[in-house]
Amino acid sequence: MLARLEDSALIVVDMQPTFLGPVWEGERVLGRCRFIAECARLLGVPILVTEQYPERMGGTEPGLLQATEAAPIAKMSFSCLGEKEFRKAWKALDREQAVIVGIETHICVTQTAYDLLEDEVDVIVCLDAVSARSEDRHKAAVKRMRDEGAGVAHTESVVYEWMQSAEHDRFRDVLAVVKRFTG
Repeated sequence: MLARLEDSALIVVDMQPTFLGPVWEGERVLGRCRFIAECARLLGVPILVTEQYPERMGGTEPGLLQATEAAPIAKMSFSCLGEKEFRKAWKALDREQAVIVGIETHICVTQTAYDLLEDEVDVIVCLDAVSARSEDRHKAAVKRMRDEGAGVAHTESVVYEWMQSAEHDRFRDVLAVVKRFTG
């Protein structure tokens, strides 16, 4: 399945420094989350951001939160959809496709993906923008989600799928972001 601009929403899961510190390749994941958030904002893709128990675990990484321009939704459940406020926000978007980034792959990302799949939502997990405390946890979760029907893609692939063509009116703006995040 391809990412469709008019049907997609971006879900940024629990990108809090407290959790991010021990995550395998955490800096890469943070950078790729910022990349796709900036592009989503440029292209008008709605963004939902969650924070796991923020009163105790702190808020979303500030640079990423600024890139999303979203108000975080606090949650205690591991699946984003287990939180009433998130479910309400998701339903209000009226989107058929969820693009998921964040941490941890084998816990909150997987449970969110499964709940969305059960609700017959197309799910795309961005492989370069999700991770866990170890590579084996991450890889096992990605395989499991793929086996259940989630699509797996690179953040840059998703962004170019959203635009469909170099003739998209925001192509040059997005290309500037691509260049900034690729060196």
